[in-house]
Amino acid sequence: MRPFTKDSSKDVFLTPPRPSIAIVILNWNGKTLLERFLPSVVGNSEDALIVLADNASTDSSVEFVKQNYPQIQVVVNEDNFGFAGGYNKALEVVDADLFCLLNSDVEVTPGWLNPVLTLFEAQPRAGIIQPKIKDLNRRTHFEYAGAAGGFLDLFGYPFCRGRIFQSLEEDMGQYDDTREIFWATGACMFIKRDLFELLGGFDADYFAHQEEVDLCWRAHNKGYSVFYTGASEVFHLGGSTLSNMNPKKTFLNFRNSLYSITKNLPTRKALPIVLSRLILDGIAALRFLFQFKIGHAWAILRAHLSFYRHVPKMLRKRERQHFVEKYAKTTSIVWSYYVRKIRTFGILVKD
Repeated sequence: MRPFTKDSSKDVFLTPPRPSIAIVILNWNGKTLLERFLPSVVGNSEDALIVLADNASTDSSVEFVKQNYPQIQVVVNEDNFGFAGGYNKALEVVDADLFCLLNSDVEVTPGWLNPVLTLFEAQPRAGIIQPKIKDLNRRTHFEYAGAAGGFLDLFGYPFCRGRIFQSLEEDMGQYDDTREIFWATGACMFIKRDLFELLGGFDADYFAHQEEVDLCWRAHNKGYSVFYTGASEVFHLGGSTLSNMNPKKTFLNFRNSLYSITKNLPTRKALPIVLSRLILDGIAALRFLFQFKIGHAWAILRAHLSFYRHVPKMLRKRERQHFVEKYAKTTSIVWSYYVRKIRTFGILVKD
């Protein structure tokens, strides 16, 4: 953060300036999305630096931005490093106190930055903040990627306030609060630059999906908090890179959640959870088979094979100094959803 400014003529300390913020949009062949969504970002982000982080696109998206938005800083990576590696590379050359990592398919709203900046100022422990994420195509409802803040169950399966598996809640003001959460979505995540650098950025071995869960988990392990504020609202198209039911996304989600468990829990907790996941993920694969979704069943098997192959590497990345062991908000989201038929966060979790 910038230091306090001093008025030398009166020898008094003035209110410190608000932290500088850079909105960084990762792009890969996304000209159509940029044409559609950049106007809202540029029009509602007056005091922020806007950066296009391009993952070696082969379309004309970079040229489009340079010609139509000369005020946007363009950083071009030499290859497609995915979500994790792409941001890591680009943020090395972005200068700001706060980073807003924003998907290229997000429509922002007037005044969306101020509640986030105010929350950072009010909560010194806050290292990461997420706004309310709603569905662009069904604007009355929360959106799959993040909704009103993310949590984990005991087995490492993620869910959100406002979204459990494929069930999306209508926004009726039930999450118009400000509160701590466990993980913030990568679709629109605000993070202190100092924290991002302390954590070494995203784990590029994830490539895409659930790297934000790992990042937030590691932030907790370092003593930082993750917050959600319902006072800031954005709308996410979703599925522009991989749809929620794409086998590749299934592969990445299942494998990467196992990565996070291995990296961020002590061995005595991680080992039985990984063994339990063998059974639970196997049941999920069988369910896909019965639904004739062979690609998804195969994706789960490949996810486990990939995970076992990389276990030694994940073990070397473990944070051994301190583990936050109280990470789970509920025991089993699978049991609650498929057996108890719970579809809303308010029934699942009683705060």
